[in-house]
Amino acid sequence: MWFKNLQIFRLAAPWKISAEELHAQLSKIAFSQCASNEMQSQGWTSPRNNDLLVHSVNHQFLIALATEKKLLPSSVVNQVTKARAAEIEEQQGFAPGRKAMKDLKERVIDELTPRAFGVRRNTLVWIDPQNRWLVIDASSPARADEVIKLLLKCCDKLPLEGLRVKSSPQAAMTGWLAANEAPKGFTIDQDTELKSSTEDKATVRYVRHTIDPDDVQKHIAAGKQCTKLALTWDDRISFVLTDTLTIKRIKPLDILDDDKDKGSNEEERFDADFALMTAELAKMLDDVVYALDGELEGQQAA
Repeated sequence: MWFKNLQIFRLAAPWKISAEELHAQLSKIAFSQCASNEMQSQGWTSPRNNDLLVHSVNHQFLIALATEKKLLPSSVVNQVTKARAAEIEEQQGFAPGRKAMKDLKERVIDELTPRAFGVRRNTLVWIDPQNRWLVIDASSPARADEVIKLLLKCCDKLPLEGLRVKSSPQAAMTGWLAANEAPKGFTIDQDTELKSSTEDKATVRYVRHTIDPDDVQKHIAAGKQCTKLALTWDDRISFVLTDTLTIKRIKPLDILDDDKDKGSNEEERFDADFALMTAELAKMLDDVVYALDGELEGQQAA
Protein backbone atom coordinates (compact mmCIF):
# COMPACT_ATOMS: atom_id res chain seq x y z
CA MET A 1 0.00 0.00 0.00
CA TRP A 2 1.23 3.48 -0.88
CA PHE A 3 -0.16 6.91 -0.14
CA LYS A 4 -1.06 8.85 -3.28
CA ASN A 5 -0.92 12.35 -1.76
CA LEU A 6 0.87 13.85 1.23
CA GLN A 7 -0.45 16.63 3.43
CA ILE A 8 2.55 17.05 5.70
CA PHE A 9 2.66 18.00 9.37
CA ARG A 10 5.33 17.96 12.04
CA LEU A 11 5.35 16.69 15.61
CA ALA A 12 7.03 19.38 17.70
CA ALA A 13 8.83 16.72 19.71
CA PRO A 14 9.18 12.93 19.64
CA TRP A 15 5.74 11.67 20.63
CA LYS A 16 6.11 8.99 23.26
CA ILE A 17 2.90 7.06 22.82
CA SER A 18 2.22 3.38 22.27
CA ALA A 19 -0.18 1.93 19.74
CA GLU A 20 -2.38 0.78 22.63
CA GLU A 21 -2.48 4.27 24.16
CA LEU A 22 -3.31 5.87 20.83
CA HIS A 23 -6.05 3.29 20.24
CA ALA A 24 -7.59 4.20 23.59
CA GLN A 25 -7.55 7.91 22.76
CA LEU A 26 -9.05 7.42 19.28
CA SER A 27 -11.78 5.26 20.80
CA LYS A 28 -13.32 8.45 22.22
CA ILE A 29 -14.63 9.20 18.72
CA ALA A 30 -14.94 5.80 17.06
CA PHE A 31 -16.87 5.67 13.81
CA SER A 32 -20.50 4.65 13.75
CA GLN A 33 -22.85 4.70 10.79
CA CYS A 34 -25.18 7.63 10.27
CA ALA A 35 -28.32 7.51 12.37
CA SER A 36 -31.55 7.66 10.41
CA ASN A 37 -31.85 11.43 10.90
CA GLU A 38 -28.15 12.27 10.33
CA MET A 39 -26.64 13.47 7.07
CA GLN A 40 -23.04 12.79 8.08
CA SER A 41 -21.08 10.70 10.55
CA GLN A 42 -17.34 10.81 11.19
CA GLY A 43 -14.98 8.89 13.44
CA TRP A 44 -11.94 6.64 13.66
CA THR A 45 -12.10 3.20 12.15
CA SER A 46 -9.75 0.25 11.86
CA PRO A 47 -7.33 0.65 8.93
CA ARG A 48 -7.16 -3.16 8.66
CA ASN A 49 -10.82 -4.09 9.23
CA ASN A 50 -10.25 -5.55 12.68
CA ASP A 51 -10.90 -4.26 16.20
CA LEU A 52 -7.73 -2.15 16.32
CA LEU A 53 -7.86 1.56 15.51
CA VAL A 54 -4.06 1.70 15.19
CA HIS A 55 -2.00 -0.55 12.95
CA SER A 56 1.64 -0.53 14.00
CA VAL A 57 4.69 -1.75 12.08
CA ASN A 58 8.24 -0.95 13.26
CA HIS A 59 6.89 1.82 15.52
CA GLN A 60 5.10 3.42 12.56
CA PHE A 61 1.37 3.99 13.07
CA LEU A 62 -1.42 3.81 10.52
CA ILE A 63 -4.85 5.16 11.44
CA ALA A 64 -7.99 5.90 9.41
CA LEU A 65 -10.74 8.49 9.61
CA ALA A 66 -14.07 7.24 8.25
CA THR A 67 -16.62 9.69 6.88
CA GLU A 68 -20.10 8.69 5.81
CA LYS A 69 -22.29 11.19 3.97
CA LYS A 70 -25.83 10.66 2.82
CA LEU A 71 -26.62 11.64 -0.73
CA LEU A 72 -29.74 13.76 -0.92
CA PRO A 73 -29.69 15.70 -4.20
CA SER A 74 -31.18 19.18 -4.03
CA SER A 75 -33.09 18.41 -7.23
CA VAL A 76 -34.97 15.63 -5.44
CA VAL A 77 -35.69 17.82 -2.41
CA ASN A 78 -36.94 20.64 -4.63
CA GLN A 79 -39.11 18.28 -6.69
CA VAL A 80 -40.82 16.80 -3.64
CA THR A 81 -41.20 20.22 -2.00
CA LYS A 82 -42.79 21.62 -5.17
CA ALA A 83 -45.25 18.71 -5.32
CA ARG A 84 -46.21 19.17 -1.65
CA ALA A 85 -46.64 22.92 -2.16
CA ALA A 86 -49.00 22.24 -5.07
CA GLU A 87 -51.10 19.95 -2.85
CA ILE A 88 -51.26 22.63 -0.14
CA GLU A 89 -52.27 25.29 -2.69
CA GLU A 90 -55.07 23.07 -3.96
CA GLN A 91 -56.34 22.46 -0.44
CA GLN A 92 -56.21 26.04 0.88
CA GLY A 93 -56.74 27.94 -2.35
CA PHE A 94 -53.48 29.94 -2.33
CA ALA A 95 -49.78 29.15 -2.58
CA PRO A 96 -47.66 28.84 0.56
CA GLY A 97 -45.65 31.96 1.45
CA ARG A 98 -41.88 32.21 1.71
CA LYS A 99 -41.67 31.13 5.37
CA ALA A 100 -44.14 28.30 4.82
CA MET A 101 -42.07 27.07 1.84
CA LYS A 102 -38.91 27.14 3.95
CA ASP A 103 -40.58 25.10 6.71
CA LEU A 104 -42.01 22.71 4.13
CA LYS A 105 -38.58 22.14 2.59
CA GLU A 106 -37.09 21.38 6.01
CA ARG A 107 -39.84 18.83 6.68
CA VAL A 108 -39.17 17.21 3.30
CA ILE A 109 -35.45 16.93 4.11
CA ASP A 110 -36.26 15.36 7.49
CA GLU A 111 -38.57 12.90 5.78
CA LEU A 112 -36.14 11.91 3.02
CA THR A 113 -32.95 11.72 5.11
CA PRO A 114 -33.60 8.23 6.57
CA ARG A 115 -34.01 6.89 3.03
CA ALA A 116 -30.96 8.64 1.57
CA PHE A 117 -28.08 6.50 0.33
CA GLY A 118 -24.90 6.75 2.39
CA VAL A 119 -21.39 6.92 0.84
CA ARG A 120 -18.36 6.17 2.97
CA ARG A 121 -14.70 7.07 2.48
CA ASN A 122 -11.63 6.45 4.61
CA THR A 123 -8.74 8.90 4.93
CA LEU A 124 -5.48 7.26 5.96
CA VAL A 125 -2.96 8.87 8.30
CA TRP A 126 0.65 7.82 8.84
CA ILE A 127 2.28 8.85 12.13
CA ASP A 128 6.03 8.51 12.63
CA PRO A 129 6.62 9.37 16.32
CA GLN A 130 10.38 8.90 16.08
CA ASN A 131 11.11 11.06 13.02
CA ARG A 132 8.23 13.40 13.95
CA TRP A 133 6.16 13.14 10.78
CA LEU A 134 2.37 13.12 10.59
CA VAL A 135 1.21 12.65 7.01
CA ILE A 136 -2.34 12.52 5.67
CA ASP A 137 -3.21 10.83 2.37
CA ALA A 138 -5.47 13.60 1.09
CA SER A 139 -5.40 15.69 -2.06
CA SER A 140 -6.97 18.77 -0.46
CA PRO A 141 -6.12 20.77 2.68
CA ALA A 142 -9.83 20.78 3.60
CA ARG A 143 -9.89 17.01 3.98
CA ALA A 144 -6.67 17.14 6.00
CA ASP A 145 -8.24 19.76 8.26
CA GLU A 146 -11.08 17.34 9.02
CA VAL A 147 -8.54 14.77 10.17
CA ILE A 148 -6.52 17.21 12.27
CA LYS A 149 -9.62 18.67 13.94
CA LEU A 150 -10.83 15.25 15.09
CA LEU A 151 -7.34 14.09 16.03
CA LEU A 152 -6.83 17.09 18.32
CA LYS A 153 -10.18 16.37 19.97
CA CYS A 154 -9.01 12.87 20.86
CA CYS A 155 -5.35 13.52 21.66
CA ASP A 156 -5.01 16.44 24.09
CA LYS A 157 -1.21 16.37 24.17
CA LEU A 158 -0.56 15.89 20.47
CA PRO A 159 2.42 18.22 19.72
CA LEU A 160 1.32 19.02 16.18
CA GLU A 161 2.68 21.80 13.97
CA GLY A 162 2.45 22.80 10.35
CA LEU A 163 5.61 22.16 8.34
CA ARG A 164 7.38 25.41 7.46
CA VAL A 165 10.54 25.67 5.41
CA LYS A 166 13.05 28.48 4.86
CA SER A 167 12.57 28.71 1.09
CA SER A 168 9.08 28.83 -0.34
CA PRO A 169 8.40 25.90 -2.68
CA GLN A 170 7.29 28.34 -5.39
CA ALA A 171 10.53 30.32 -5.30
CA ALA A 172 12.66 27.18 -5.07
CA MET A 173 10.91 25.39 -7.95
CA THR A 174 11.11 28.49 -10.11
CA GLY A 175 14.84 28.68 -9.38
CA TRP A 176 15.36 25.04 -10.29
CA LEU A 177 13.58 25.52 -13.60
CA ALA A 178 15.43 28.76 -14.35
CA ALA A 179 18.78 27.02 -13.77
CA ASN A 180 17.55 23.84 -15.48
CA GLU A 181 18.95 21.94 -12.51
CA ALA A 182 17.15 19.98 -9.79
CA PRO A 183 18.48 19.89 -6.22
CA LYS A 184 20.83 17.06 -5.28
CA GLY A 185 19.10 13.69 -5.25
CA PHE A 186 16.24 14.79 -7.52
CA THR A 187 15.55 14.98 -11.23
CA ILE A 188 13.02 17.20 -12.99
CA ASP A 189 10.31 15.32 -14.86
CA GLN A 190 8.02 16.36 -17.71
CA ASP A 191 5.07 17.93 -15.87
CA THR A 192 5.10 21.49 -14.58
CA GLU A 193 2.87 24.52 -14.15
CA LEU A 194 3.88 28.17 -14.25
CA LYS A 195 1.41 30.85 -13.21
CA SER A 196 1.46 34.62 -13.38
CA SER A 197 0.85 36.66 -10.23
CA THR A 198 -1.06 39.29 -12.19
CA GLU A 199 -4.84 39.54 -12.14
CA ASP A 200 -5.26 37.48 -15.29
CA LYS A 201 -3.46 34.51 -13.61
CA ALA A 202 -2.05 33.46 -16.97
CA THR A 203 -0.97 29.82 -16.71
CA VAL A 204 1.32 27.60 -18.75
CA ARG A 205 1.26 23.83 -18.24
CA TYR A 206 3.57 21.11 -19.51
CA VAL A 207 1.87 17.71 -19.35
CA ARG A 208 4.02 14.69 -20.23
CA HIS A 209 6.03 17.09 -22.37
CA THR A 210 9.76 17.74 -22.41
CA ILE A 211 10.42 21.06 -20.72
CA ASP A 212 12.32 23.47 -22.96
CA PRO A 213 14.71 25.48 -20.71
CA ASP A 214 14.73 28.51 -23.04
CA ASP A 215 10.94 28.55 -23.25
CA VAL A 216 10.60 28.25 -19.46
CA GLN A 217 13.10 31.03 -18.85
CA LYS A 218 11.05 33.34 -21.08
CA HIS A 219 7.93 32.63 -19.01
CA ILE A 220 9.86 33.23 -15.78
CA ALA A 221 11.29 36.49 -17.16
CA ALA A 222 7.71 37.52 -17.95
CA GLY A 223 6.82 37.13 -14.28
CA LYS A 224 5.45 33.60 -14.05
CA GLN A 225 6.31 31.42 -11.07
CA CYS A 226 6.33 27.62 -10.79
CA THR A 227 3.36 26.33 -8.80
CA LYS A 228 3.68 22.60 -9.60
CA LEU A 229 6.70 20.55 -10.56
CA ALA A 230 7.06 16.83 -11.24
CA LEU A 231 10.19 15.37 -9.68
CA THR A 232 11.80 12.00 -9.11
CA TRP A 233 13.66 11.33 -5.90
CA ASP A 234 16.73 9.07 -5.94
CA ASP A 235 15.33 7.11 -8.93
CA ARG A 236 12.91 5.57 -6.46
CA ILE A 237 9.78 7.72 -6.15
CA SER A 238 8.15 10.14 -8.58
CA PHE A 239 5.79 12.85 -7.37
CA VAL A 240 4.52 16.38 -7.95
CA LEU A 241 5.52 19.14 -5.54
CA THR A 242 3.14 22.10 -5.23
CA ASP A 243 3.59 25.68 -4.07
CA THR A 244 1.60 24.85 -0.90
CA LEU A 245 4.12 22.16 0.08
CA THR A 246 1.67 19.41 -0.78
CA ILE A 247 3.08 16.33 -2.49
CA LYS A 248 0.78 14.69 -5.04
CA ARG A 249 0.70 11.79 -7.51
CA ILE A 250 3.21 9.68 -5.60
CA LYS A 251 4.38 6.64 -7.52
CA PRO A 252 6.99 4.15 -6.32
CA LEU A 253 9.24 3.16 -9.20
CA ASP A 254 10.19 -0.33 -10.34
CA ILE A 255 13.42 -0.29 -8.35
CA LEU A 256 11.39 -0.64 -5.15
CA ASP A 257 9.94 -3.96 -6.29
CA ASP A 258 13.36 -5.50 -5.80
CA ASP A 259 13.41 -4.40 -2.16
CA LYS A 260 10.04 -5.77 -1.07
CA ASP A 261 9.73 -8.89 1.04
CA LYS A 262 6.25 -9.83 -0.06
CA GLY A 263 5.73 -12.42 2.67
CA SER A 264 3.59 -15.50 2.51
CA ASN A 265 0.13 -14.02 3.14
CA GLU A 266 -1.87 -10.83 2.69
CA GLU A 267 -1.14 -9.48 6.19
CA GLU A 268 2.60 -9.98 5.80
CA ARG A 269 2.55 -8.37 2.37
CA PHE A 270 0.66 -5.38 3.72
CA ASP A 271 3.09 -4.94 6.60
CA ALA A 272 6.07 -5.26 4.27
CA ASP A 273 4.61 -2.62 1.94
CA PHE A 274 3.81 -0.29 4.83
CA ALA A 275 7.30 -0.67 6.31
CA LEU A 276 8.86 0.01 2.92
CA MET A 277 6.63 3.01 2.23
CA THR A 278 7.26 4.68 5.58
CA ALA A 279 11.01 4.13 5.41
CA GLU A 280 11.27 5.52 1.88
CA LEU A 281 8.93 8.46 2.41
CA ALA A 282 10.66 9.48 5.65
CA LYS A 283 13.97 9.74 3.80
CA MET A 284 12.36 11.50 0.85
CA LEU A 285 10.66 14.08 3.09
CA ASP A 286 13.98 14.81 4.78
CA ASP A 287 15.53 15.46 1.38
CA VAL A 288 12.61 17.64 0.24
CA VAL A 289 13.00 19.78 3.36
CA TYR A 290 16.76 19.98 2.82
CA ALA A 291 16.20 21.05 -0.81
CA LEU A 292 14.03 23.87 0.53
CA ASP A 293 16.87 25.04 2.81
CA GLY A 294 15.63 23.33 5.95
CA GLU A 295 12.90 24.02 8.47
CA LEU A 296 12.16 27.32 10.11
CA GLU A 297 12.70 27.55 13.85
CA GLY A 298 9.76 28.20 16.14
CA GLN A 299 7.02 26.78 13.92
CA GLN A 300 3.43 27.75 14.51
CA ALA A 301 0.93 25.20 15.76
CA ALA A 302 -1.33 23.68 13.14
